[in-house]
Amino acid sequence: MVADVYNLEGKKISQVELPEEIFNVPVKKHVLHQVVLGQLMGKKLGTASTKGRSEVKGSRSKLYRQKGTGRARVGAASSPTRRGGGVIFGPKPYHVLHRTPKKVKKAAVRMALSDKLQNQKLYILSDFNLPGVKTKYFVQVMENFQPGKALIVTEGMNENLELSSRNVPWVKVLRCQGLNTYDLISHEYLYLVESAIPMVEEALNP
Repeated sequence: MVADVYNLEGKKISQVELPEEIFNVPVKKHVLHQVVLGQLMGKKLGTASTKGRSEVKGSRSKLYRQKGTGRARVGAASSPTRRGGGVIFGPKPYHVLHRTPKKVKKAAVRMALSDKLQNQKLYILSDFNLPGVKTKYFVQVMENFQPGKALIVTEGMNENLELSSRNVPWVKVLRCQGLNTYDLISHEYLYLVESAIPMVEEALNP
């Protein structure tokens, strides 16, 4: 399987061979759904917390006598019906555990990469070396390609690229070690630096 390689001006300069076991696999939606669901559930913090009637600080004694006052009977001040009392069935901290097997995670990334290539939304770049840290340089480069939400995957740290793109809301720069299904699916276009392909292949080999 051969794909075109582009420079930062958006011109084809060469071709590169892509491994079929990574970029040409059948896409199964239920696998992608399972992995993305697991990623999103893992991000849930569940830190909201309220106090029940047994946790509210205050006297446990009866506020006033049961009969003869003309008012409704009442027990402790921590009753949920009183101001400052406990909360009925309020939220408590929790952690959602959704384990996804490593083989399934790798398979989902391969499917997402294959989907990008099949739908012609994968651009392989010879490099992404900007002359300096400036958002203007980065935006000029991106204008040479298709407009849309973009994910840029590099082989390692690229300080000029990462700093120049951080103020652009529709772009995310990711090092190949952090390649994941959710980011691939949630961005319309994928820009993959050519030097990162062997590292991706090594990480995703079945």
